[in-house]
Amino acid sequence: MPFNIDPDLPVPLGVQLRGVIEYGIVCGQLPAGLRLPPVRAMASQLNIAPMTVSQVYKELKDAGLLETKPGHGTFVSASVPDQVRPAILDLQLRIDQLLHDATAAGLSSAELATLINARINRRAVAKQGLRLVFVGLFEEATKAYGADIQAKLPDGDVITTTTMSEVTSNDLARQRALNADLVLTLANRKADVADMLPKQRILGINYIPSERTRTLLAQVDPLARVCIVSTFPEFLPIMKAGVQRFAPHVQSIKATVLDAPDLKETLARMSVVVLATGSEKAVRLLKKGTAHFEYRHTPDPCEIDQVLLPMLESIRGAFPANADADPKLRRSHEN
Repeated sequence: MPFNIDPDLPVPLGVQLRGVIEYGIVCGQLPAGLRLPPVRAMASQLNIAPMTVSQVYKELKDAGLLETKPGHGTFVSASVPDQVRPAILDLQLRIDQLLHDATAAGLSSAELATLINARINRRAVAKQGLRLVFVGLFEEATKAYGADIQAKLPDGDVITTTTMSEVTSNDLARQRALNADLVLTLANRKADVADMLPKQRILGINYIPSERTRTLLAQVDPLARVCIVSTFPEFLPIMKAGVQRFAPHVQSIKATVLDAPDLKETLARMSVVVLATGSEKAVRLLKKGTAHFEYRHTPDPCEIDQVLLPMLESIRGAFPANADADPKLRRSHEN
């Protein structure tokens, strides 16, 4: 992925670079373990000050999105996949020991498989669903993320949604998150949510442009004058790149931010407006008949299958048998 920044955007270059890397990670364009260019090489490539690149790298390290390996460089953090790896490795060791014990006891492979299946069926009957909470930024979008994840959860598991502002201002929302078996959030907000909910198990989820977003962009008239409006300045570069990717046939694309002083005048010249989540209030500034839609994301389905679902089974397997019926026992066992 090229680390493109645009000097024509009304956003400082350092903010753009942070956004390109941050959203590139959470949108899956920068995979875990990818080595980033050294500070001076990145600065030379983008024609910006090395101090600016160094500060961006530091901020993203503090957020848990980057990590430094002394003598080797700066890499996209592999912390999300690693959250389930130790549990799986431990389980494999215990399975090997079980096979060894079964052989020593004179059990055949078929007898051992029958015994394991019986235990699995017994647990399945009594299994109680896990309680998940998704903490997002904007209420409507967060509910949509929760609905997308709920559709992929095993029967009995339930996800509810809340926002970061609710967790900080509403005791009920905070307690619900603290009592959850797992808290989910956007990958680039994981550090913030961890500060709000210390000691709670938190998984950051990456996301991709939704199918509806991709379809709407592909349908934009090639002659349209398109304006994209971002809520957060750091999201503007990657949002513009996304629009260009899914609407490559459109030649006229203007990018701005929600609090730009000339926003109304800019929108008045446009025929299509693409709004980042949280920028909906710009709609009231549009001329009548101006087409507009939201650049909405959805949780990365590969990450749901490969990270979240295995993690849920790991959590489920950690509960003692009598904890299924008593939430207090679940929490005490986890702590």
